[in-house]
Amino acid sequence: MTYAIDPNPLWTPTPEHAAATRMAALMRQAGHATYAGLWQWSVDQPEAFWTTVWDFCGAVGERGATVLEDGHRMPGARWFPQARLNYAENLLRNSDDGEALVFWGEDRVKRRMSRAELVGEVARFQRFLAEAGVGEGDRVAGYLPNLPETLVAMLAATALGAIWSSASPDFGVQGVLDRFGQIEPKVLVCVDGYWYNGKPVDCLEKNAEVVAKMPSLVKTVVVPYLAERPEIDAIAGAVHWNEAVAVDPGKGLVFKRVAFDHPLFIMFSSGTTGVPKCIVHCHGGVLLQHLKEHQLHSDVRPGDRLFYFTTCGWMMWNWLVSGLACGATLLLYDGSPFAARGKILFDYAAAEKMTHFGTSAKFIDAAAKLGLTPGKTHDLAALRAMFSTGSPLSPEGFDWVYREIKQDILLASISGGTDIVSCFVLGNPVLPVYRGEIQCRGLGMAVDVFDDAGRPVRSEKGELVCTKPFPVMPVGFWNDAGGKKYKAAYFERFANIWCHGDFSELTAHDGVIIYGRSDATLNPGGVRIGTAEIYRQVEQLPEILESLVIGQDWPPGKNDDVRVVLFVKLQEGHTLDAGLIERVKKQIKDNTTPRHVPAKVVQVQDIPRTKSGKIVELAVRNVVHNQPVKNVEALANPEALDFYRNRAELAD
Repeated sequence: MTYAIDPNPLWTPTPEHAAATRMAALMRQAGHATYAGLWQWSVDQPEAFWTTVWDFCGAVGERGATVLEDGHRMPGARWFPQARLNYAENLLRNSDDGEALVFWGEDRVKRRMSRAELVGEVARFQRFLAEAGVGEGDRVAGYLPNLPETLVAMLAATALGAIWSSASPDFGVQGVLDRFGQIEPKVLVCVDGYWYNGKPVDCLEKNAEVVAKMPSLVKTVVVPYLAERPEIDAIAGAVHWNEAVAVDPGKGLVFKRVAFDHPLFIMFSSGTTGVPKCIVHCHGGVLLQHLKEHQLHSDVRPGDRLFYFTTCGWMMWNWLVSGLACGATLLLYDGSPFAARGKILFDYAAAEKMTHFGTSAKFIDAAAKLGLTPGKTHDLAALRAMFSTGSPLSPEGFDWVYREIKQDILLASISGGTDIVSCFVLGNPVLPVYRGEIQCRGLGMAVDVFDDAGRPVRSEKGELVCTKPFPVMPVGFWNDAGGKKYKAAYFERFANIWCHGDFSELTAHDGVIIYGRSDATLNPGGVRIGTAEIYRQVEQLPEILESLVIGQDWPPGKNDDVRVVLFVKLQEGHTLDAGLIERVKKQIKDNTTPRHVPAKVVQVQDIPRTKSGKIVELAVRNVVHNQPVKNVEALANPEALDFYRNRAELAD
């Protein structure tokens, strides 16, 4: 079953609007009248394209004469091997020009920082790090909310050529040790606590335990958030942030220019199938990819006000902060997205004249279920673009945005991952938006959809792949001798082809639909079904808040076939009775196929999800089959797994 393609776009940029975008300017410069032509050139002539991106987007650094070595190898290609640059230097140029950031901690804490103030704070913390012995290649870790200090610490570390890694403070002790313990940071920056839904959450005890179990640390810095001067005596070797940045910065901020492929970030896979993989990303790849995605695909310009609802444990934080390199002001937020009766993010958008609003598909679904009408209740005149990622955005989610937020807006459903700290498919300000579709394949990304035999297919479901190297491919995995884990993660399915693990379709518009993760697809009777196809139908029913679907081996232990099992979390005041089960099955059957109809519909109290909000079908499948979940620390609500154990409904 595929989504019915609507031939009529929900939004089309006016010719005047399209012509004024950075994307159109690049099309004119490169001599291409259509985006399709520009994209084809970008993947056919990668050396010319990425050189153009460097110059057109204004990357700062020494580029060198060579653009690509071993361009036929994946992995193994090397980009700009003679280049010298620094990611932080690119973010902090134009240091005296305007506002760098605004911060809201729910509706309790509000702060602002100019670009000059940001540079000064980064310089002082850089001096502290240097005096602690941090240098090129050392690791600095942040166990932090999305605070201004988090940005300062990252910039100070990466300006030195050190490697930054972060996790949000809602991770438990073991979750942090599973991540940072592998990379052995020299300095840890943590927080005394944070606010969530108006309630303080203390972190000092967790910090002390983490520090005690990380012998690599030479310094720990505690950022005040709940208290003006928290009590930190129990944390070995800890100092207050205010003391760390009280040092004289000396000659000011120093930028260590490094090789293009010098490590910048260590990101972590979600880790629900084992200890998280440590994915290493480089200065040049992240910088060029983010410049391209912000300036061209998102039309972020100097003075724009860029927001993404994210924690520091999700790659969208890294994506967000790169907006500084475009001259944008960052709108940072920490806390519940549903504070202030669900309206806090739209309050923020109106108050700060937000131009770009980034969130998750689940937030859009939840806002629609809550009956929010932001276009009527808030002044969103400045808003030009809305981004959605984390899971596929349903066609009904598209409808809600254009009905209840704004009719004249670019709705950019985007998809990529921590694996590339960016996107394979994303929005485009010169193209129309079609209901339920991601607009386009990213420039310079040779994205295709393959069938099981490795053949390209159109208007059919298959594996999302990338057939040529691109600069933001990981340098590798940390502590992965010979690159075995790295190759196994992406290159085992098809030789010399990146297989991303998304079940996808290229549409007649050359757009993309994501049906879910390939490893979570259902296979009743040998027919592959994307989980998003079922979620889309079920969650239209007003009684159902959200759902999760798995394939259960049936009969048990024989692995002959699977049956579809649907778990539903209901709106308050509703119960799952025979009538509702029948309506669920009818909704699915009428709008998909009989194979999509679940054999069992089971009510649960909660849906387990990762820290970044993604539901975890595989973890639930393991619980249902009495198999271990290898890393429950990766989950935001691991206790939810208990609702799936030994369910009598699944025994017959």
